[in-house]
Amino acid sequence: QNGVMSGLMQMLLLKVSAHITEQLGMAPGGEFREAFKEASKVPFCKFHLGDRPIPVTFKRAIAALSFWQKVKLAWGLCFLSDPISKDDVEKCKQKDLLEQMMAEMIGEFPDLHRTIVSERDVYLTYMLKQAAKQIELPRASESEPRKYIPAVVVGVVGMGHVPGIEKNWNSDLKIQEIMSVPPPSASSKIFKFVLKATVFGLLGYGCYRIGHRTVQFVLSMSATQSYLQRLTEVPQQ
Repeated sequence: QNGVMSGLMQMLLLKVSAHITEQLGMAPGGEFREAFKEASKVPFCKFHLGDRPIPVTFKRAIAALSFWQKVKLAWGLCFLSDPISKDDVEKCKQKDLLEQMMAEMIGEFPDLHRTIVSERDVYLTYMLKQAAKQIELPRASESEPRKYIPAVVVGVVGMGHVPGIEKNWNSDLKIQEIMSVPPPSASSKIFKFVLKATVFGLLGYGCYRIGHRTVQFVLSMSATQSYLQRLTEVPQQ
């Protein structure tokens, strides 16, 4: 539904998620599920999913990568098998180590970091600022002065996004640009065509082989041979 490359990327990330779940015994995203449970306990609390839609993020990330970067990323995700322990997760909560990991990602995939981290920092900051606007109290009449109360907001985000949100908080943010999906590149179109041609070619060849063997099997049956023999004898009579 969201494109071949985006679909393949989602499949690879699901594989990574399954690997983490198997290693740790818990699925990623538990903090958001816990936030949902806690919000349901607070009267009049509104729960809002404030991250950028996944299809937009995937398509922008894929469009930003070159063909070889896509191959390198897919290869790394396909053969991800390093063991992960709960101690490793706790180490990732250390600010210095987290910054080091982010720096390594920037060095290896700068465009991927921009689309998956930096752009989402902007989007998350924008959504949090919208939610944190003062709430206007209802007025008995038009002549009554407007009164506002501060909004109480709890934002649950990944640790890697906290520095970016702090950096962008006092900026005038516009999210129209980071919500647009660029048209597919020439290499993406070629890969899509080759992939489709390969799939349909294999399906066609498979149907041919199955059909050929089926015909041979039917012809080898004694009943079929007897019937064909009768047909050949009818014109001679």
